Amino acid sequence: QVILASSKHIEKSYLYKFLHPWLGTGLLTSTGEKWRSRRKMITPTFHFAILADFLEVMNEQGRILLEKLEKHVDKEPFDVFIDITLCVLDIICETAMGKNVGAQKNKDSEYVSAVYRMSDLIHVRQKSPWLWPDFLYMLFKEGKDHEKSLKILHNFTDTVIAEKAAEIENTKQMKHNTDSNSEGSGSKKRKAFLDMLLNATDDEGNKLSYRDIREEVDTFMFEGHDTTAAAVSWALYLLGRNPEVQKKVHSELDEVFGNTECPVTMDDLKNLRYLDCVVKEALRLYPSVPMFARTLREDCCIRGHVIPKGVNVIVLTYALHRDPEIFPDPEEFKPERFFPENSKGRHPYAYVPFSAGPRNCIGQRFAQMEEKTLLALILRRFWVESNQSPEDLGMAGELILRPNNGIWIKLKRRPDVETE
Repeated sequence: QVILASSKHIEKSYLYKFLHPWLGTGLLTSTGEKWRSRRKMITPTFHFAILADFLEVMNEQGRILLEKLEKHVDKEPFDVFIDITLCVLDIICETAMGKNVGAQKNKDSEYVSAVYRMSDLIHVRQKSPWLWPDFLYMLFKEGKDHEKSLKILHNFTDTVIAEKAAEIENTKQMKHNTDSNSEGSGSKKRKAFLDMLLNATDDEGNKLSYRDIREEVDTFMFEGHDTTAAAVSWALYLLGRNPEVQKKVHSELDEVFGNTECPVTMDDLKNLRYLDCVVKEALRLYPSVPMFARTLREDCCIRGHVIPKGVNVIVLTYALHRDPEIFPDPEEFKPERFFPENSKGRHPYAYVPFSAGPRNCIGQRFAQMEEKTLLALILRRFWVESNQSPEDLGMAGELILRPNNGIWIKLKRRPDVETE
């Protein structure tokens, strides 16, 4: 709490500087006045109406995922992490930029490959001190790959921003020239995060530059694909290992949806209370971001110990969430921990999967909505099994908590579910 709740200790540690070439100093990596101003501008973009628009995208991409998963029914175990990641990438591209990259149908997309490669390179560099100096990094193959991927990523985002700005300008012209409310195509145009950024202004009425906008779109892309893919995959893994919990989820899904496969609505999400606890408990055991690091801006006192200014402090979420005094039998998967009556009185900083305080995750409602929607779609149709033991996972302690060996599950079709 001392670190995360502070409005002074908001500077991210040196580990985040390796994100700067791709993300610039956007919301994730900036500090001081720039961060405060940007946070204030961007917060309104995650309002309820835009989230409802995004839900449409999640349902569409989720249905493509279901068709891909169908081929694994009653077959050998497979690594679900790969399919989930491609689905989440499609969702994030369409909600962030309004661009359908078709990652699920076309694994060879140059942009999608560059997102993967860049994320991997950042993780490798963070763990390899000899690659920290820029001049040394550029001598290695990783540095050259980094430059190549960076060019693809920035060119793609720049092109999309320019196209979107031109589209908004054309729409304004059309509205000016005609009284009709149509968007030319006769259908309501979906808004993306990028639309909001192009229209956002600060307290003085200044708009963001294209460079500023690129920083935020790229940040949304980086922050929103790996983290959510990990959360959904871990939840499936835990449900596959805990059939009694999975049965309870299926009962709730049947109660809310009957035996149809209609799209998930905002009201449905509100009614999926047990699934909500499942998502929370999965994030307790396997938080997508297993640690938060800060550089202290001034001396700081924690339980009588003075930690001097300039020190890098790490909050280890993975360990914090396993405190037996707060979560008895911490290794057990018990969604009931998050029932309102069981959460009452729990310290607000004992469970922080989306961080907490002023630098908490701005997109957490979006992420929770996406996780619940994808899990509802998958579990309405399938029964999940996993024989992979925690020791077989090969945990990767990077910025994102991923299993080095993948998440292997078996799927069976649930009886009495009407597929359209």
